[in-house]
This record gives sequence, C-alpha cells and structure tokens, in this order.
Amino acid sequence: MSLISVRIDVKLKKMMESYKHINWSEVVRQAITKKIQNEQKKNMARAVLINEKVRKKAPTNYDSTEFIRKFRDDRY
Repeated sequence: MSLISVRIDVKLKKMMESYKHINWSEVVRQAITKKIQNEQKKNMARAVLINEKVRKKAPTNYDSTEFIRKFRDDRY
C-alpha cells in the first residue's frame, strides 16, 4: 500500500483519540473511494449529456458513409 499524510488541527486530533476503537485509516480510505466514485459518476453524466447534444444536432437523413468516402478519396 501507498502512504499519504493528512494534516488536521489539534482539536480534531484530540476528538479522534477519544474514539480509539475506530480505524481512522479505513475511514479515510472509504471517504476517498466514495469521493472518486462520485466524481466518476459526474464525469459519466457529463459525457452522456455531451453525447446527447451532439446526437441531436445531426440531421436524421445524414449519411456519414458519403462523408467518410469523400474524406478518404480527397487524401490521395
């Protein structure tokens, strides 16, 4: 496992010491994991919204194969 350091004020540290039965390292690990999962969900939601915006802008009768063929033919 990797090691990180976290700074907390003296008052909070004293409060934590009064709950010696709690594994504070595990509490921090779980909090970090939860935060990362929430951020991943936000990113996924943003990606879905962007995808919907792009999809809605495309005309329904648009044939992308014609564009791709023209692009490829113009390269040579």
